[in-house]
Amino acid sequence: VQLQASGGGLVQAGGSLRLSCAASGRTFNRYTMGWFRQVPGKEREFVAAINWNGGDTYYADSVKGRFTISRDNAKNTVYLQMNSLKPEDTAVYYCAARSPGPNSSFYSRNYPYWGQGTQVTVSS
Repeated sequence: VQLQASGGGLVQAGGSLRLSCAASGRTFNRYTMGWFRQVPGKEREFVAAINWNGGDTYYADSVKGRFTISRDNAKNTVYLQMNSLKPEDTAVYYCAARSPGPNSSFYSRNYPYWGQGTQVTVSS
């Protein structure tokens, strides 16, 4: 599967952005989808994940209550709605895909497919 992330940009603290990740292929609805973020010099960090039908969602503690992950399998797209943005949310955001399995969705190493990243910058 190929992934294309979009929707990043510059926003003031307290503002909102919605990231999109469009996937190619007919098997999108089989994959667990995740969003991760990374700042220079730090490891890639888990943000959120959603199972194949959207029935289960998972969030990092740092974004709970502010970010919402969702998916539209008819459009082969996963979204990350980000509200109440903070300067510490500044990062390159990546979408990723993995097949369901026993391994945790919280770790980037368990995702074989990655998009190219989209920059989110939150000014104070």
